[in-house]
Amino acid sequence: MTNNDVIRRLRYTFEYTDSKMISFFKLGGVDVTRAEVSGWLKSDEDEAFVELEDKMLAVFLNGLIINHRGKKEGPQPETETYLNNNDVLKKLKIAYELKSEDIIELFQLAGKKVSKHELSSFMRRPTQPQYRELMDQYLRNFLYGLQLKQKSK
Repeated sequence: MTNNDVIRRLRYTFEYTDSKMISFFKLGGVDVTRAEVSGWLKSDEDEAFVELEDKMLAVFLNGLIINHRGKKEGPQPETETYLNNNDVLKKLKIAYELKSEDIIELFQLAGKKVSKHELSSFMRRPTQPQYRELMDQYLRNFLYGLQLKQKSK
């Protein structure tokens, strides 16, 4: 899954406006223009499509966390320059204040069965022996489950 797919799906799921998207980037510490956001949201085949780098996705997700949870006391953590699917899942878990049971339910809504142990392996540090890489299909199913849950409200 590309970084652009992630922000497209979040925008669609939560019906974020361009202004709201820009505000998330600003909360994450980077000023972006409407044209930049528009380029990131275009389909991959569009001539105006611009690939969203890991650092900018991290900025967006950090801004999303700050928007939903408030700014952390003390010095702010440094923005990541590299993100994998596990990192995206962790950041979305924090931003939307999801518990393990909530995430398992979202996977079930999307038709994917995930056990608590499997989910735990996705949340571990890569240096731990039980760590497992979150494949694109899992992240796609998680985002789809999030969409189904949000649209049913």
